[in-house]
Amino acid sequence: MNEARPAFYALAPGGWRDYVTLLHPPYTLWHLSYVAIGAAIAPRFDAGVMGLTLLAFFLAMGIGAHALDEVAGRPLRTRISSRALVVLAVTSIAAAAAIGIAVAVRRDLWLLAFVAAGSVLVVAYNLELFGGRLHGDLWFALGWGAFPVLTAYFACASEIRVEAVAAAASAALLSHAQRVLSTPVRDVRRRVAAVSGRIEWQDGRIEPIDADSLKRIPEQALQILSAAVALLALALVLMRVT
Repeated sequence: MNEARPAFYALAPGGWRDYVTLLHPPYTLWHLSYVAIGAAIAPRFDAGVMGLTLLAFFLAMGIGAHALDEVAGRPLRTRISSRALVVLAVTSIAAAAAIGIAVAVRRDLWLLAFVAAGSVLVVAYNLELFGGRLHGDLWFALGWGAFPVLTAYFACASEIRVEAVAAAASAALLSHAQRVLSTPVRDVRRRVAAVSGRIEWQDGRIEPIDADSLKRIPEQALQILSAAVALLALALVLMRVT
């Protein structure tokens, strides 16, 4: 149990593999898909703005947030130095904010409110600032689910309509489902020392309960959901560009 990988997507520690693991690839893809969905359902689709928004969220969430999370508690057990993680976090979040400011100047200055809110949230959530008040299932659902949809929609449309709110609510619920599935799995992988037990079926079968049995179905569901959301985003974008 103590030698189990800290996540189903974690590579063997060391070298470039640590940086791949740091990205949480399936989850980063999942949350970037919300950006594409928000841009694709906007009444005025702008592929260039969507691309810049995707880049900004990749830098802030895919790199910055995960680097802060790793330096704060080493949940992925990478060998990346704390200094390197801090540099990654600061530069990536700053670059994301710079992209957001540039898009705001070009499109709509109200977008600066999204840039400010995102910058505060990504730092406060992952470092558990303000006594952890911005860290938890609700803020994860809002910040990692609803927020990317609304930001990308507003970046393209310069307004928020009812369809954007509905899509953001859907993304928030999906992100909440992600937490419901991933939290107990993380506990098994990272905190549990041993698992024992068995299931006795009515037909006489006996099935042992171990760490693998506790992880298998939730992680399969997470992989399927990640792919499903990404394919939905791809379909919506293709609908706008073809």
